Amino acid sequence: MITIYHNPRCSKSREALELLEAHGASPAVVRYLETPPDAATLRQLLKLLGLPARALLRTKEDDYRALGLDNPALSEADLIDAMAKHPRLIERPVVVSGKRAVIGRPPEKVLELLK
Repeated sequence: MITIYHNPRCSKSREALELLEAHGASPAVVRYLETPPDAATLRQLLKLLGLPARALLRTKEDDYRALGLDNPALSEADLIDAMAKHPRLIERPVVVSGKRAVIGRPPEKVLELLK
């Protein structure tokens, strides 16, 4: 089972979904802006990605600056809480397959999950 945390307005997210489908996958699509992941889900995604919370943040979003998320003193919990409350901050797309996950940037990165 493959799940893609998808934003249909994002070209990279659309490309990643198209690549998965072109390779025979039928991923479950989570439109994370409409159905944001909670903090526990974000922690699980970060664990699967093997990344700290800061690596999943979209630093060019207005909310990033407005919320002062560039402050290095913020904890993992602070950053995860911000992403749960402001899902636009989450890098996209995140694709999960079993116990593995990748950020689909570039979109071809999602093909690693099909191996």
